[in-house]
Amino acid sequence: MSALPATFAALSDPTRLAILERLARGEAGVTELAADFPLSQPAISRHLKVLATAGLVRCRADGTRRLYRLE
Repeated sequence: MSALPATFAALSDPTRLAILERLARGEAGVTELAADFPLSQPAISRHLKVLATAGLVRCRADGTRRLYRLE
């Protein structure tokens, strides 16, 4: 099965598009992203999970932090 439907579904949400625009400026953690949006950290995490599943962002561990960047 193609990943294309997951990619389009991920891009269909304006918040996820805004997160991608923010990550285009550099990697960031959930806390940093939540400060840029009127959303809770759990809500940002859910959006990031959708973006990661679609292959649009990648997560890396930095100590206890999880940093996200564009893929």
